[in-house]
Amino acid sequence: MHPFRLLPSLLLILLVPTGCGGPADGNSREMARFSVVYDHYVDPAAAVSERRGQMDIFKTALRRVNDLYVTPADNKLLVDAAIKGVEEMKPKPASLPPGELVEKALNTMLASLDPHSNFLTPEQYKDLSSSTRGEFGGLGIEIAMENEEVKVVSPIDGTPAARVGLKAGDVITHVEGTPIKGQTLSQVVRRLRGPPDTTVRITIRRESGSPFQVAITRAIIVVQPVRWHMEANVGYLRLTTFNEHADDALKSAVREIERQAGPNLKGYVLDLRNNAGGLLDQAVRISDDFLETGEVVSVRGRKSGEEHYKARAGDVIGGRPLAVLINPGSASASEIVAGALQDHRRAILIGTTSFGKGSVQTILPLDHGAALKLTTALYYTPSGRSIQSRGIEPDLLVTGDAAEVKREADLTKALPASEAKGPHAQAQLPEASCPAALDPKDKMLGCAVALIEAGGLKPFLAMRNAQASALPAPLAQ
Repeated sequence: MHPFRLLPSLLLILLVPTGCGGPADGNSREMARFSVVYDHYVDPAAAVSERRGQMDIFKTALRRVNDLYVTPADNKLLVDAAIKGVEEMKPKPASLPPGELVEKALNTMLASLDPHSNFLTPEQYKDLSSSTRGEFGGLGIEIAMENEEVKVVSPIDGTPAARVGLKAGDVITHVEGTPIKGQTLSQVVRRLRGPPDTTVRITIRRESGSPFQVAITRAIIVVQPVRWHMEANVGYLRLTTFNEHADDALKSAVREIERQAGPNLKGYVLDLRNNAGGLLDQAVRISDDFLETGEVVSVRGRKSGEEHYKARAGDVIGGRPLAVLINPGSASASEIVAGALQDHRRAILIGTTSFGKGSVQTILPLDHGAALKLTTALYYTPSGRSIQSRGIEPDLLVTGDAAEVKREADLTKALPASEAKGPHAQAQLPEASCPAALDPKDKMLGCAVALIEAGGLKPFLAMRNAQASALPAPLAQ
């Protein structure tokens, strides 16, 4: 099971080791100010080693922010936020476990910087590592948070969830008899995951009928990042996440499509809709899969300088036409791929403007199994544009219902957009006018397939205009 369409938790991750070294704290007075609050509220019954260890975690985290955050941070404001976080708990003096105090202090401090930096407890750090590997103990469901309810997006074939009959649209209301209302999606995920061969009881509410309980035995879930099928003579590639297996899975899917379609294959559609991102190296590799040369992306940090990632010769689809589907759920690594292919004019982007997450988070391990997820850089597309808080606009804007969606710019403390803007949509089309795909509800995919079959954006638009003009005029009433 993994979070699906969970916009606040979008990641672009570089996993790097750190030691406990680094320059001394820039402001010892501020550190001493936090120490007074820490000593006042921490439980003196906790072991001395635990109290000192948690305080060392806070000091190291503060030093990492000073050293590596994408923009210079004000130590006083950071410590103000940390103290505020502790006091918001309204604890009694000498009552808080050291780990609980430091977790709250660091999360409040990091939230004052941007929406993607946060402190990871040892359990959360393990969960994150499992997600990027694409393997974990769980149930085998994709879930989403909608209107403060946790809904099943789809059960994964061959998993425990599929075997017990969970369905798309099911609402999970309780785990082990405890309501989950008010919990975050990541909290629910942690409760549903667990060691293989252990059982968890969940309560399901389905559209028809009363709520019911089901016991599911967990198993090792391997997330398949790529799904594919043929749409007429067009290969369809759905990339759901950028985990460690994404690039290999994409290449394997292309080989199967080439084998099945043979010489009749006209091109490909790469579907990045609702793909929240993942690993930077996978975004670079997948972009490179479709490019022969040139830059894929550059990463610019305050301390790390500028790093450029280049494409190598070799196009896995042999230069065939490519359309890429994006929407507001396409973020981070998805936007790197979409931006690179758009800048190199290797693909036609179809859909709606992407999420706009142009920042890089580095995972910095701390003592005792904890870690820091810290925004350390911004990334830029080959043309030099940052999509931070702006997103990538498709070449063909396909409009549908004006549903309210959240993007990066709507998040609290989101980093500002740069002045440089990317290309605007070349054309706009109502979604209702798109032809049907194999799934008749997916009209946007129907447009992408028709564009590939037409031979490009201009002939596709000419064909749609000709079809529209051939329709009989409405009769006057």
